[in-house]
Amino acid sequence: MDTMVNDSPKTRFAAPRPALASTVSSATLLVVVVVLGLLLWRSSQPAGSGLDPRAAPRPVALRGPRSTDDLANIRIYEKVSPSVAQVTSLSQEDGFSGLNAQEVPKGVGSGFVWDDEGHIVTNYHVVEGADGAQVTLADHSTYEARAIWAYPDQDMAVLWISAPKSKLHPISVGSSHDLKVGQVVYAFGDPFGLDLTMTTGIVSALGREIESANGRKISGVIQTSAPINPGNSGGPLLDSAGRLIGMNTAILSPSGAFAGIGFALPVDEINQYVPELIRNGKVVRPRLGVQVAEDQLAQQLGVDKGVLILKVLPNGGAAAAQLQPTRRDENGQIRLGDVILAIDGKPIDNAKDLNAVLEQHRVGDTVTLRILREGQRLDVTARLQGSQ
Repeated sequence: MDTMVNDSPKTRFAAPRPALASTVSSATLLVVVVVLGLLLWRSSQPAGSGLDPRAAPRPVALRGPRSTDDLANIRIYEKVSPSVAQVTSLSQEDGFSGLNAQEVPKGVGSGFVWDDEGHIVTNYHVVEGADGAQVTLADHSTYEARAIWAYPDQDMAVLWISAPKSKLHPISVGSSHDLKVGQVVYAFGDPFGLDLTMTTGIVSALGREIESANGRKISGVIQTSAPINPGNSGGPLLDSAGRLIGMNTAILSPSGAFAGIGFALPVDEINQYVPELIRNGKVVRPRLGVQVAEDQLAQQLGVDKGVLILKVLPNGGAAAAQLQPTRRDENGQIRLGDVILAIDGKPIDNAKDLNAVLEQHRVGDTVTLRILREGQRLDVTARLQGSQ
């Protein structure tokens, strides 16, 4: 009994040893085979191939605190992005055999939330000629525009959507009259129809002049180096405090892509006309109450500088100021009317100059006109009246 008890443990614990030795030998053999395989593989590669079987991810370098500029940019993006919208203009197309008319995307631009009543501001040329529009807010919720009001002369439009107030984050409005060349600006929008993008640059110049979609001059425009591409139109231009200072409007580029020169409508103009569009659905422009000759006709009649008055409209400011129209005398000869040379000291060389200067005034303003009447220069005052 004692012998069997002493031998039994020896039998149980000694039996696995050959298997363990076999496993170690197999593992060693496997390592040798892998190493030999790698050596053979490396020796088979041509010299200078650049391949390295030992290649592994590089260790990540630790970074310090974010720079002041980084923090400022991030803060601006987080503050403003909820106020930026995508605007898709829609065109109505007939289905098969003229049935099932549907609205399809025509173009994509940008816009921004003006107030929590659902008013979205964008460029007129973004929705020009469209049968409707869709507005996509920052949270990707989409709404049909229930109304669109436009002021083509200043390339502005207001869209109205029915969205919950909780989704509408009005942009912070700043000023443009005190901008300085060189100050940092941020441009937001959806370039090329992509999702929300922010770019940065500086104010490159002030007081530029561009042409609106209907051919009228827009003066006082901001020039910026912040990249503006197709799709950015209607998006906000901001200062370093995250305040709206302009609306991205145009680029100067023969290719249609950004080439370092972008333009934005000044916010002081936006803040003047947008409330009027929201109140009345239109902008009432200040007018003298005259019909003027086209520049080519005026030149044919010998007027090289200034604007020739063809007709004085009844009950207008020009009629009250007794401005003279062009007419024929008793002998049938053309008698030229008054030629407007300047308004409040600002030279008027052509009809576009006249419209541009009048746009800087409001209905009810009194202006001083320098006119040429039968060879004599006179100063007369006139009160501007409203006209759609």
